[in-house]
Amino acid sequence: MATRLMMLLGMIALCMSGVAGQYNYDEVLEKSILFYEAERSGDLPSNNRIPYRGDSALGDQGNQGQDLTGGWYDAGDHVKFGFPMAFATTTLAWGILEFRDGYEAAGQYNLALDSIRWTLNYFLKAHVSDNEFYGQVGDANTDHAWWGRPEDMTMERPAWSISPSAPGSDLAAETAAALAAGYLVFRDLDAAFANNLLAHSRTLYDFALNNRGIYSQSISNAAGFYASSAYEDELAWGAAWLYRATEEQEYLDRAYEFGTTTNTAWAYDWNEKIVGYQLLLTTSAGQTDFLPRVENFLRNWFPGGSVQYTPLGLAWLAQWGPNRYAANAAFIALVSAKYNILASESEQFARSQIHYMLGDAGRSYVVGFGNNPPQQPHHRSSSCPDQPAECDWDEFNQPGPNYQILYGALVGGPDQNDQFEDLRSDYIRNEVANDYNAGFQGAVAALRAIQLRDGK
Repeated sequence: MATRLMMLLGMIALCMSGVAGQYNYDEVLEKSILFYEAERSGDLPSNNRIPYRGDSALGDQGNQGQDLTGGWYDAGDHVKFGFPMAFATTTLAWGILEFRDGYEAAGQYNLALDSIRWTLNYFLKAHVSDNEFYGQVGDANTDHAWWGRPEDMTMERPAWSISPSAPGSDLAAETAAALAAGYLVFRDLDAAFANNLLAHSRTLYDFALNNRGIYSQSISNAAGFYASSAYEDELAWGAAWLYRATEEQEYLDRAYEFGTTTNTAWAYDWNEKIVGYQLLLTTSAGQTDFLPRVENFLRNWFPGGSVQYTPLGLAWLAQWGPNRYAANAAFIALVSAKYNILASESEQFARSQIHYMLGDAGRSYVVGFGNNPPQQPHHRSSSCPDQPAECDWDEFNQPGPNYQILYGALVGGPDQNDQFEDLRSDYIRNEVANDYNAGFQGAVAALRAIQLRDGK
């Protein structure tokens, strides 16, 4: 009760002081897309907009020499973790599908398409045969022991795949979801590309279904960073996306086989897709069996629910990346609102969370945006001075701002009392990651679409 009162008083004080307010969603979307461009690996296009980034990891390859260049570096490091990369791509594609009008109003639609095309192309490369998919490039332990530019890397970058003898249903089905969602985004824009995405999605889903296992038990190098807890939710999630893409009954049956109509998700993130498929099946397949679970999820996140709030209003789920969890919940809420699921409360909740991150709590948590944004994100390439100056652990330890501005990156966030220290060394609060920005970007696009709806 005391915490709720503190939160209410804090928000009243912020509103009276003029801190709370409207934000330029167009600018936030533009900069979030720039963050994903800063995370690109491989042979960068001639229209690269990140001046401190160049070609990198051009030798990434599979165990038989397959080309594995491309994709995104995961966070502030230079590992390509396929599992969170696929989740981020699926979520970004979902936001583009649901809130295209928000992207178009911001002048960012084509750039958003380019953003996800980058990883979708990488997934096609990584799917080297019907029953083999590369899920990681780069040894996470070796990578994390080195600080510098990706362009300067000289260490070996091993690659790990899943196969019938080393299964990973979760990784394969999540990637199938990303490819199916990509198909839906591109089918009226680039039919040949879209059809290729769908064909690979079908094959990957069959592989996931017929070779059961948890990917991080097969790719043990990922286990200390993105250990998966189960694969059933991804099998339901992938099936739900394939059903939306094809309307084939087999996929709806699989979604029911592996999904739950009785359990409520605690979060929507790279490891848990339960509320994702529950909402997707409710809104795109008319399966009302899942609706009560979606509503329960939302009520848990609304003020007064099971998720605790900071005094200044962030729905704070966990120490590591609380902004990410709240942004993802905001995205789920805004997709729900679009389909009239607790619409008013969902919009109010989502706006409060995104606005907290943009500045309502007295500071921005988005690099290069708003008032007092983070200047020391835990991120290697943006910490480095312009080439040809050297970059190593001295840059990690230097006390000033990063030499480059990592525009658009959402940092992990504060503690449960809104305390935040802008320190590069704090990889819990000041980390950035592919999955941190995905739901956040979709939620911002949704808020821009709501502005259009309301004539603002």
